[in-house]
Amino acid sequence: MKMNENVVKLLKTQMWYLATYSDEPNAVPVAFKDVTEDGKLIVGDVFLETTLRNIEANGKIAVSVSNPENLEGYQIKGTARHITEGPVVDTFKKMVEEMFEGAATAKGALVITPEKVIVTTPGEDNKKEL
Repeated sequence: MKMNENVVKLLKTQMWYLATYSDEPNAVPVAFKDVTEDGKLIVGDVFLETTLRNIEANGKIAVSVSNPENLEGYQIKGTARHITEGPVVDTFKKMVEEMFEGAATAKGALVITPEKVIVTTPGEDNKKEL
């Protein structure tokens, strides 16, 4: 799925909130993240224990992102898988280790495949699927 440039720009500049569920709903902010050229969302796994358990249960995830200044926002719903090796994981390990000066590392990465993008911006397009 190709996301429009407004969605990608917001994803690249703002904090993301991941929401997952199984026995227990879970929502967490994530700072180590990126959008790939082919439209996948990548999240570095530093502290994602409950998130990973929920994804193992059903593979479903939602990502919420918004700009607090103008309230532009989107919710991306899709599926996720956890990877523990490869160039993406190596990139996040380096990023996390540098930020935490070696006190923490990335254990892997989530690769999120978007299936729906929903507008959360207040106004006439609210709840519209892009």
